Amino acid sequence: MSSETVITCEHVGKAFQLYLHRNDQLKQTLFGRWRRFHHQHWVLRDVSFKVARGERVGIIGRNGAGKTTLLQIICGITKPTVGEVEVKGRVAPILALGSGFDHELTGRENALIGGAILGVKRKLIEERLPLVEAFADIGEFFYQPLKMYSTGMAARLAFAVCAYADADILIVDEALSVGDAAFQAKCDAFIQDFAKRGTILVVSHDLTMLSHLCDRVVWIEDGAVRDVGPSQDVVEDYRDAIEGRAKVAQAASA
Repeated sequence: MSSETVITCEHVGKAFQLYLHRNDQLKQTLFGRWRRFHHQHWVLRDVSFKVARGERVGIIGRNGAGKTTLLQIICGITKPTVGEVEVKGRVAPILALGSGFDHELTGRENALIGGAILGVKRKLIEERLPLVEAFADIGEFFYQPLKMYSTGMAARLAFAVCAYADADILIVDEALSVGDAAFQAKCDAFIQDFAKRGTILVVSHDLTMLSHLCDRVVWIEDGAVRDVGPSQDVVEDYRDAIEGRAKVAQAASA
């Protein structure tokens, strides 16, 4: 693992504008200079951490903690409200890419566009299309419009495109759990192989997997960093906290 930092998050915060009434968004557009018609909901608050080249870092936290929003900021899908994010190298955002697919185009056409978005030259994308098709393993649907795909099929295609994008940084969302056991095994094998040569940032509820795959883990709670450290230590503390909450909830309902 290199000492060079490839992902830097400094005091990152993200707030969404929430409107209570139907016309408030229009009012904000017209009269927002003088009055605010929304209130801010902070999903992330003052998040800071760094990832070194070749490091494998996991992100854990309960549903709604802000994990996916953090990945979207790092991928450049959305911007932070406050703070700075710097990423060095080509990023392959597994499954986040699929959210930008054109459902009127075929899987093959989306693979070409997806590769271009990830910075791969057209000639190289075309050469690798048979590999992408084989990895996705969706049969003749590769040549059909995406609107005919199930969620799992679109996820397969997105993963396959990222797998052959020559990325420096692999960012994996917890939604990777879609698909059958055979495809999940294929994805796991790819991630394990990529870990030998690239940087990985992964969100998952599979604590055992994170303990074995990752060097460090970032624990996000209520939009803030609660802990950062060696994967096994942080995962153990997180598991204890979750089990503690579960016992309290059981006692309260008894």
